[in-house]
Amino acid sequence: MATETDAPTESPEEEKPKLSLGVKVDTKSACERHVTVTVTREDIDRYYKDAFDDLQPKAEVPGFRPGRAPRRLVESRFRDQMSDQVKGSLLMDSVTQASEECDFSAISEPDFDFEAIEMPAEGPMTFEFDIEVRPEFDIPQWEGLKLERPVHKYSEEEVKEQLKDLLVRYGRTVKKDGPAEEKDYVTLNIVFKFEDEVVSRVKGETVQIKPTLSFRDGNLTGFGELMVGALAGDRREAKVTVTQEADDEKLRNQEVTAGFLDKIGGFVSAEELQETVREELERQIGYHQQRQIRQQITGILTQGAGWDLPPHLLRKQAGRELERAILELRSSGFNDDAIRAHANQLRQNSMASTERSLKEHFIFERIAEDREIDAEPHDFDAEVRMIATQGQDSPRRVRARLEKRGQMDALRNQIIERKVIDLITSQAEFTETPFVPAKDETVAIDQAISGQDEEAEIPEAKYGGDAEELRGPAERV
Repeated sequence: MATETDAPTESPEEEKPKLSLGVKVDTKSACERHVTVTVTREDIDRYYKDAFDDLQPKAEVPGFRPGRAPRRLVESRFRDQMSDQVKGSLLMDSVTQASEECDFSAISEPDFDFEAIEMPAEGPMTFEFDIEVRPEFDIPQWEGLKLERPVHKYSEEEVKEQLKDLLVRYGRTVKKDGPAEEKDYVTLNIVFKFEDEVVSRVKGETVQIKPTLSFRDGNLTGFGELMVGALAGDRREAKVTVTQEADDEKLRNQEVTAGFLDKIGGFVSAEELQETVREELERQIGYHQQRQIRQQITGILTQGAGWDLPPHLLRKQAGRELERAILELRSSGFNDDAIRAHANQLRQNSMASTERSLKEHFIFERIAEDREIDAEPHDFDAEVRMIATQGQDSPRRVRARLEKRGQMDALRNQIIERKVIDLITSQAEFTETPFVPAKDETVAIDQAISGQDEEAEIPEAKYGGDAEELRGPAERV
């Protein structure tokens, strides 16, 4: 009679033997490696054997019952079909093993053409790939830094001024007769021309009159002077220089004519909000404190980071840096207009700012690994709640959007880097210095002068049922 001790037990799955690889690594730059991998004939034959061992019991060959065909016939009939499967398995396992055994930390997927790699009928298989890696460096001394902490106490006048701005965001707007004045809202139709050729258009964009109008790839200074005194239906024209970061190479550093056409309607706010904005201002001063402290820390820790970063890596990372900056601003209480202006500024200087941020990230990442710092589930929950509160949205919807856009990694990096900065500042010596908040003199449009159209990264904040009235064009107010 069988007993419980007689019952068969499952044996753990045998670990797959390691490949006998030949690996050659060439250093292209501090962040790039060219890897050449050679897979022995013995390993290739072993992978084919394993594949056919799995196929044999279910192979269907005419004239034989399933699984009953001779092994040689199965191998001959299905050799070509099994070749891609075996090649895929070999490439995946050999790249994984080579990356683990090599003395580098990969920051991207290997770059190789699967179709171009051939499975040889005889002899070994050799393939090559490029991979981006974290540069090698010693962790700089980060304990006991001497830093300055900017401080500022908001006055009642500053709070009242912020209330006026908040009134515009939450209140209704009404049409205004007469010439436009500073801080009025105008609805613009813009045509950008280069050498008499239209390169892009802006239609029905409503913005506040401020000294500077920001686009993704350029700023129009003097926008306030251009608009003040304009009447509905007036036309205005100005010159604006496209930055060297523009996607359209022929327009980089070129002067483009911006024609403001057809529709200019002024708006003024009607009532004063009876609520406090001091908490929002304090969150913003907290952001500026952290930003300036972070810049000081970065300046000190990257002094010895002389490694060059390849331009294509910087361009690829620029989008991630933009995502991180937007998330940080969103959770710090800034409104969409301020975030859009900052995002445009980052785009216009993307290479320089991304290089600085990437070096900073590598150093913070090393410190985090050294001190076993990571992002915990409750950290994500806290960040999502802050973003949801600022956008008057639910945490569930905010998290869903972040996950859909693939921004959870950016959020994780933000959390880890903040923890590292907290660690560094906890052991730093501070001197308090006065901080003067910058004047809000820029209004931004989420469009490129050069006409390179991208999906907007900054969704409009929702303020309940009146959102359409608040954000709609003049005709809907």
